[in-house]
Amino acid sequence: MRLVPIEWCRPGMRLAKKVFNEEGLVLLAEHVELTQRMVERLALYGIPHLYIEDERTDDVVIRDAITVETRRMAMGVIRTNFKRVMLDSLPRRAAYQPYMGKSFMEALKMIIDDLSQNPGAMIMLTDISITDMYLYQHSLNVCIYATMLGLADGYSKNDLTMLGLGALLHDIGKTKLPTDILKKPGKLLDSEFETMKRHTEYGYRLLKDEPNIPLLSAHCALQHHERMDGSGYPRGIRGEEIHDFAKWIGLVDSYDAMTTNRVYRAAMLPHQAMEVLYTGADSLYEKSKVEHFRDRVAIYPLGATVTLNTGETGVVVDVNSQFAQRPIVRILEDQEGQTLKEPYEIDLSTHLSVIVKGIGNVQVAEPIKFT
Repeated sequence: MRLVPIEWCRPGMRLAKKVFNEEGLVLLAEHVELTQRMVERLALYGIPHLYIEDERTDDVVIRDAITVETRRMAMGVIRTNFKRVMLDSLPRRAAYQPYMGKSFMEALKMIIDDLSQNPGAMIMLTDISITDMYLYQHSLNVCIYATMLGLADGYSKNDLTMLGLGALLHDIGKTKLPTDILKKPGKLLDSEFETMKRHTEYGYRLLKDEPNIPLLSAHCALQHHERMDGSGYPRGIRGEEIHDFAKWIGLVDSYDAMTTNRVYRAAMLPHQAMEVLYTGADSLYEKSKVEHFRDRVAIYPLGATVTLNTGETGVVVDVNSQFAQRPIVRILEDQEGQTLKEPYEIDLSTHLSVIVKGIGNVQVAEPIKFT
């Protein structure tokens, strides 16, 4: 399979991976033949790329981070509970929902069980989803990334649960924000941004007395926008004053926000987002965590089309876990753009003079510096 930018997709191409709807249900299954209308609708929904069947890369198999069943269950729990809180205008005590914590715990257990099947997996783009509310998908993504990091670090079951719940619920406070701010298609005014910042405190208040939600998870909602140099919010705390779990969630929250299509900007590619995170290492994010995260992220996702400085074009067919920024590439076209009759592979970790100059339809301005 190949990861193809949506603007390169054409009628007659066949999907290699499912596309999910906003409830975690399969919208388009594998092997479905694309029509022009399908491509246009998916582009309208903000889908930046699709996995497409290609016999030259049919051995490239990309495993979903979680199963369809787990995704459906988790998205259902997020959607149902977030909407309940969003529509509830009564004081918190009167709106008490004793089973919200229980349902999120059940969803997290399924996520952990799935991710535990492959604890050494790299963080990479796998599932393609459409949603009418970025908040829902983002909450699930941040939970998956944070839980993968916790598993890789050998967290205890208790710590993994607190981290995972904190990640899953880190943005629940946004359900109490005005919809026109939450879905605004452009830059927020200063006054609107001040309102947006309150979601951290709203989230903490929603969670701190909730049965089955650890208090530390509530603090993750409160602290995930705090930064190492004290420039974050809501309290402007710094360094060791910020809990480790909140530091992790703040990091992956930023990464997922940057690599997701938004109404006001296109998604960054993983290597671009990592460059931004590195720019903020030590000032915004703990440098050791950025480095550890880098080692777990597939900078160039499996199936991605890349152009090399040699002029050749190929597809990423494997990731070097020790050198994530130097993948194994199957060359499909020569320097003149001619299709090779016999594709061959090059391991960039052993060919140091060869670098990726472009990925998909995006050029890499210069070699990636984080090593």
